[in-house]
Amino acid sequence: MYAKVIVDVPAKPTNRAFDYVVPEAMKDLVTVGSRVGVPFGPRTVQGFVVELHEGTELDPAKLKPIAQILDLIPPLTPELVKLARWISRTYLCHEITALQAMIPGALKAKYERHVKVDEHGGRRGGHENVLMLPVPKQEEILNYVRKQETVRLETLLEKFAGDTLLVKQLLEDGVLTEVHMVKDRMSAKKALTVFPPENPEQLAAWQEELPARAAKQKLVLEYLQKHPEPIKLTELLSRLHITAAAVKGLAERGWVRLEEVEVQRDPYASRTFRPTSPLPLTPEQQKVFDCIKDAVLSGEQRVFLLNGVTGSGKTEVYLQSIQTCLDQGREAIVLVPEISLTPQMVERFKGRFGNRVAVLHSRLSHGERYDEWRKIVRREVSVVIGARSAVFAPFTKIGLIIIDEEHESTYKQEESPKYHARDVAIARASEHGAAVVLGSATPSLESMYRTGREAVLSATPDRPAFELLTMTSRVEGRPLPRVHIVDMREELKNGNRSMFSRALYKAIEERLHKKEQTVLLLNRRGYATFVMCRTCGYVANCPHCDISLTYHQSSRAIRCHYCGYAERELTACPDCGSEHIRHFGTGTQRVEEELSKLFPGIRVIRMDVDTTTEKGSHEKWLTIFKNRQADLLLGTQMVAKGLDFPHVTLVGALAADSVLNLPDFRAAERTFQLLTQVAGRAGRHELPGEVFVQTYTPEHYSILSASKHDYQGFMLKEMLMRKQHNYPPFHRLVLITLSHEQVQLLIRSGEAVAARLKELASQMQAEGTELEVLGPVASPISRIKDRYRFQCMIKYRGEMDIAGLVQQAVAVLDDAVKQRKLTVSVDVDPQILM
Repeated sequence: MYAKVIVDVPAKPTNRAFDYVVPEAMKDLVTVGSRVGVPFGPRTVQGFVVELHEGTELDPAKLKPIAQILDLIPPLTPELVKLARWISRTYLCHEITALQAMIPGALKAKYERHVKVDEHGGRRGGHENVLMLPVPKQEEILNYVRKQETVRLETLLEKFAGDTLLVKQLLEDGVLTEVHMVKDRMSAKKALTVFPPENPEQLAAWQEELPARAAKQKLVLEYLQKHPEPIKLTELLSRLHITAAAVKGLAERGWVRLEEVEVQRDPYASRTFRPTSPLPLTPEQQKVFDCIKDAVLSGEQRVFLLNGVTGSGKTEVYLQSIQTCLDQGREAIVLVPEISLTPQMVERFKGRFGNRVAVLHSRLSHGERYDEWRKIVRREVSVVIGARSAVFAPFTKIGLIIIDEEHESTYKQEESPKYHARDVAIARASEHGAAVVLGSATPSLESMYRTGREAVLSATPDRPAFELLTMTSRVEGRPLPRVHIVDMREELKNGNRSMFSRALYKAIEERLHKKEQTVLLLNRRGYATFVMCRTCGYVANCPHCDISLTYHQSSRAIRCHYCGYAERELTACPDCGSEHIRHFGTGTQRVEEELSKLFPGIRVIRMDVDTTTEKGSHEKWLTIFKNRQADLLLGTQMVAKGLDFPHVTLVGALAADSVLNLPDFRAAERTFQLLTQVAGRAGRHELPGEVFVQTYTPEHYSILSASKHDYQGFMLKEMLMRKQHNYPPFHRLVLITLSHEQVQLLIRSGEAVAARLKELASQMQAEGTELEVLGPVASPISRIKDRYRFQCMIKYRGEMDIAGLVQQAVAVLDDAVKQRKLTVSVDVDPQILM
């Protein structure tokens, strides 16, 4: 049998499958999706089996056998292997990169240098056969290696630290040979466990046999007599306040058994979830649920766009739809944006489905993520809830995929493979005959467009049309919060230089008096957004990126949020020596300080990247807020999503137009979405809600529409603007970004690729298609980490082989990539243009 293997060497020449012989002993174990170690040149590398055949077109005598099989249960299913090929072709990445994205970090290969004894070696370089010269130290080294079959080279050098030259000589003479081993970065966690005898009645008799001085061993036997079940050694020692020697003594007598047993790293083991039952649905919810239920029962791929206002009860519809799916013996995947994957969200799913749920997100340790993933592989769970990469959960009977807050740009991966989780979910649903539900109060314009007549007419299996479902009312008829737009220009005219308008100040004061809670949104972390000298105008910029440094008061440092560069805060201007240094702009740290000054005694929780880096911190802050141990929750966009607190009656957006001024055609859409989402945190229960939006552009249509909760009005206006300028959803985009230390090389490379694109486009363009090439121009952030950045943009509409066109065009840069270390990045349907 022969296997086609994609090897872990992400390079253009190796972006294909290589043929290997499957050894007889591995024939029953190797399947499509298996992870294997294979010889590749002088080393052994990790690879994935993508095809199996009885024959080969190559000379079998020249093929090498697979060296290792790394998992007894393959980590990937044949469907995921096929999906990786689709991702590689659609998003223009190496196939190994797509395959690696599907497995947890713990399984990403770690290569170790091992040595073993070559019993037939010893005649390299004209030396006598060293094996025939028994030198005591040499024999000691060889026996040490023989005993373990192979030893890590580093371990051998540590063990025989004074004999490094002898080890080197043995390697040079071929007595020891070096082999490369593929190891996992992490393995299952194991704990030494004490097993009592099969017949616990023996324990009493053994206690009598022990001498009086063996009191601690008697204590162990007494405990096991009362509790005759296996127990972790560490737990037994801490309960009885004894040392391991007592237990090991009993094990040597054969009275107890000590064995390593796998321990699940369950991030939620210490928590209990109150079981919940399905709630009665409103007529709107019922109508939506019936449509999804029909699709799940039919076993056909259908894609729904669920446009439901905040607080309309989308989560309950999701839960009942999942139950329908599980009743059919099928599995469900739920994707939520990373920052929406709050403890509250996990609680809802665990409360309804208990241990049938696995949770995957970045705040788990590598070990916890690995163990949660293994639950899926071993079919111990039927529901996965997680961020973007959970779309690759290795299920084999998917019936439903839900993507909540589907408009979020974080569903698009920014590193290779630059896939969009929505499109991957649709591709998987096509293979499984599953339903896809895309839910949002503010659907992306691209998704909304695919519910229209034009999308239905141009639908393909890869890009099907969507069916629109709507929920326009909050549960129990609760009103949407009243939104006030505050013109900060008028505040300034009236002498208010504070970051809080008078109306917002008064509203916070009222909430403190009524013992109600407030949420404040400011989408900027740090203390000040830039640092400037008022004497000469110097601005502190990052020396490695074209971006200003942000002042962080807690660490008294100025930092770059792109490359991590930091330096101590400035006390004098480096250009003119002036001490008139001013911190401009407002960050979350500064707002926190100002709140404490204006409202003495106010209890503020600040949630941003700086305060939520520690494990469990996210959960800690939200629990404090939920228990009403804080009056105000201040944060970046992580406070705008997925939170549901009954006593929050006031929401304030401090700088509503901060996103509007970015050089991005989606800036208005993102502003509308963020304001609508954060407004939706207020008045979700019995108490009515109120929202204050502070802005310097109160007349902008995105802010006006958000204040009226008018998605339709915003969508019509924004669609018109997009159509006029040939932007998505009417045209699709491909962004090609080049980076290098030398600007001249970048300009030449950019011009070469743009010229080739235009040349190929003129040959390939068919009737009913349009294609425009823009650039090359400097990227909006023109330098990051000492590398300058240029970009070309392709706008196109209609069906064409855009992947083939781009691949051919960037091929003109192959020499520059190889010889000059030019970096080329291709982003299909980009979400961020910076």
